[in-house]
Amino acid sequence: MKISLIITTYNNPQVLALSLATALQQTVSPYEIIVADDGSATETAELVNRMREESSTSIYHCWQENEGFRAARCRNMAIARSAADYCILIDGDIMLDKYFIEDHIRYAASGFFVQGSRVILSEEATNTILQSENTQVGFFDHSVGNRKNCIRSIFLSKIFSLKNCKLGGIKTCNFAFWKSDALLVNGFNEDFIGWGQEDTEFAARLLHAGICRQNIRFNALAFHLYHPIAARDALSQNDALLLSTQKEKKVWCENGLDNHLAYDSVNFVKTTGEAKI
Repeated sequence: MKISLIITTYNNPQVLALSLATALQQTVSPYEIIVADDGSATETAELVNRMREESSTSIYHCWQENEGFRAARCRNMAIARSAADYCILIDGDIMLDKYFIEDHIRYAASGFFVQGSRVILSEEATNTILQSENTQVGFFDHSVGNRKNCIRSIFLSKIFSLKNCKLGGIKTCNFAFWKSDALLVNGFNEDFIGWGQEDTEFAARLLHAGICRQNIRFNALAFHLYHPIAARDALSQNDALLLSTQKEKKVWCENGLDNHLAYDSVNFVKTTGEAKI
């Protein structure tokens, strides 16, 4: 089972460096790491290139022009570039517990996508981590929100990691799916421009396609570094797109993953195309 860890980022190389460092310290290494870059300046590319040279894990950089918040499109670019069976999405401000990939593999199952949880770190805790570059966060550390999400327990995880077909609380800062399922629904809808709901709409179409939801609790720990709240200017139009998908029970989006796939002119099938690296 090959794992692509896809990390979405925009112009925050210091924080991305911490996220990548934790991704490279896993008990089970991902097959590849793909940085899905929503238009960052050159410092991010320089960081990825440097870490690629220092790592035995393949690290790729998929970059697009800065034309506003287009997380849906840059995630699709990364999914198309992926050479793995299974994709795990995190944000570039997420630090990973060392068992993160191992835990996700344990819960990967045919017919399901996976929603994990996160620990929310305060601005004070985040500043301390950035200054010290110490990525270890403990249950008793001050300035930690939703403290229970710091607990890793196989026993508790088996009890509380439930399956359902509900849409609430979808967050792609800790989210996983089979690449074949992303192809089935044509990935993220690139009509979503501006913050909000592109992740929920993607999950809605997976549910409409019969792909159910597996929650992970007390495993696959992720630590969310503080950042200011993103602008919500596009939320009303994105809410309308989500509502349309729900009302019409849409499975396929017209403006999606196939934008980044190329046709094989000999076999007349779609194959993964080259993204900017």
